[in-house]
Amino acid sequence: MAVTNPCGTGPVVLVCEHASATIPVSLDGLGLSQADRLSHAAWDPGALDLALAMSERLHAPLVAGRISRLVYDCNRPPEAPTAMPERSEVVEVPGNHALTPAQRAARTDAIYRPFQTALSAVLERHGGAVVTVHSFTPVWHGTPRSTEIGLLHDSDARLATAMMKNWSGPLKAELNAPYSATDGVTHTLATHAIPRGRLNVMIEVRNDLLADAASVAAVAEQLCGALSRSLAQLATRCAEKHLSRGGAA
Repeated sequence: MAVTNPCGTGPVVLVCEHASATIPVSLDGLGLSQADRLSHAAWDPGALDLALAMSERLHAPLVAGRISRLVYDCNRPPEAPTAMPERSEVVEVPGNHALTPAQRAARTDAIYRPFQTALSAVLERHGGAVVTVHSFTPVWHGTPRSTEIGLLHDSDARLATAMMKNWSGPLKAELNAPYSATDGVTHTLATHAIPRGRLNVMIEVRNDLLADAASVAAVAEQLCGALSRSLAQLATRCAEKHLSRGGAA
């Protein structure tokens, strides 16, 4: 994993689990074609560029994965079949077929656990909200997706719903689209944010909207605006609630 801006003092900790399409040489490309190794099945195109742009604007630390999610998906627990998928959409992954328990454990220890440890370490020294950054393909199983930006939540919907209320700009945001917690995509939020009581949101951006630097900058600006307004609003509500309880006592 890579930690960018580790001393950032902004209001959030950013996470980009699917930042890289890199497959260790020892795995012989997982038996994939070159095209499949670089496809959306292997990583989230544009997500790292977006996360870096947000990190700069928000002065926030960023924890990013450096290994293809087809080797190990750091947004999935070790017991999940999709942690080391045999198939992703239309892409068969020969190198993940019939993995032994020992092979699965080796990948978990080499990739997942260090990522989780690094993220925990950042969160222990930084009290901000947890914001994960992803991208998704415009076409899934042959069906075009109209969603542009998705704001997803697990059991704590505060930040996602606040961002929806504070959303403005040319791109349209939707709540829990094109995925939701029922699809098993909020593992990072459930593992790191919910137990700590942190505000949190999972951001999904259609990857054709992240095709170049100008597009990334525009999306980052719109997201950071909604995020900053929402965090300020929620902090004000929390302070008012605290004062109200104190006055009642």
